[in-house]
Amino acid sequence: MKKITLTICLLLAVAANAQQEKGIIGYANWLDNWTEFKPQKTESKDANQILAGNITENTKLMKKNVYILHGNVYVTNNSVLTIDPGTVIIGDAATKGTLIITKGSKIMAEGQETDPIIFTSNASMKKAGDWGGLVILGDAPINKFGSVGSYNMDLDPALTVYGGNNVASSSGILKYVRIEFAGRKVKGADAFNGLTVAGAGNKTVLENIMVSFSGGDSFAFYGGDVNASQLVSYKSINDDFKITQGAQCRLFNSLAVRSSYLSSNKDGSRCLEVKAYEKKNETDFTKKSTFVSASNLTLLNDSENIKADVQSGLVKEAVYVGENTTLELKRSVVSGFNPAVLLDSKTEVNADNLKKIKFEEMFFNQCTGNIFTENNTDNSDLENWYGNSIFANVYSQTDNKETFVDIYNGKRPDYRLQLGKITASSGR
Repeated sequence: MKKITLTICLLLAVAANAQQEKGIIGYANWLDNWTEFKPQKTESKDANQILAGNITENTKLMKKNVYILHGNVYVTNNSVLTIDPGTVIIGDAATKGTLIITKGSKIMAEGQETDPIIFTSNASMKKAGDWGGLVILGDAPINKFGSVGSYNMDLDPALTVYGGNNVASSSGILKYVRIEFAGRKVKGADAFNGLTVAGAGNKTVLENIMVSFSGGDSFAFYGGDVNASQLVSYKSINDDFKITQGAQCRLFNSLAVRSSYLSSNKDGSRCLEVKAYEKKNETDFTKKSTFVSASNLTLLNDSENIKADVQSGLVKEAVYVGENTTLELKRSVVSGFNPAVLLDSKTEVNADNLKKIKFEEMFFNQCTGNIFTENNTDNSDLENWYGNSIFANVYSQTDNKETFVDIYNGKRPDYRLQLGKITASSGR
């Protein structure tokens, strides 16, 4: 009898995961334990250790202490910064604390599911942009002239160089890490991002990272060759995932939750923005252009009145694909946008380009239009192409509460698809 019961349980588990194969997946809700969706209500701890200036030798941050980033803090001289699980690092709001891992150095921040590493703000009223963020600079290829770039904010230009030829380099580990209220605005420039990864090699580990309430992008990848999974972007003001400068990026099982009322630029802010370059005149087009292979993403506008927000112009596209880039997006959910996808106006709709821009086994839900070219309201050619049954894309107009398991649970939301939603969805 025990064998039969076990077999039935296993079959049910397999069936459940099969039906949830679009969007974020997992037999259990992998957001449990380590995430925090209401960090404003989390009590601030008082720092007892100051991090300032340059860290020039191997250094370990321990859980028993609370650290404060005072101004711009650079890890230099090929040093390794190791952070114990459960450690809290505070970005000082007054001095706009920022942590920069310079080229050749590493960060080893390996938290645990029940004991994540937390970067947060010390402001009494926490908000997006309180402090800088976390910047990781590596020596993997980028597509700028000379294979070198500089993260030009108000940082030391001698310490913010990135890029090189080492595809398989490692800038360290980020695992079970939260980054809250980062993304300070720089006068005359853009905002910092929650996590900036520039020129990182594919031995860098990026897993189970949550960026919430960022004043800039949540995750920004400038060049490099990166693998990332279980990333969570929550209520960012700018883009959730920005990938540019020839990055070769593989992104898996990740979540972006947008609010209709948070956007910082006239073009709107996107869940996923894929571009070949930031500045065309700095780009070496003989090098690899940006390539993104992403699967099992959930890109969600969590507004409770999406139709009204669409009519008011508050909702923009979820995915933007720039010219001369490659995007392969599979088994993902896009819910509540206007439209789901926008292609750069310079991208001609032809066989060669459509081979580089793939949408397969997608679940488009509550989107006002699916895939368009910028400044063109006639998308019949794109609808015919991506609507072909060979791509197995699914279209639905189902309320969020019915589409996802439990997204309005304030403490432990579950953004996986409800069982049966894939098979019960409507056609175009």
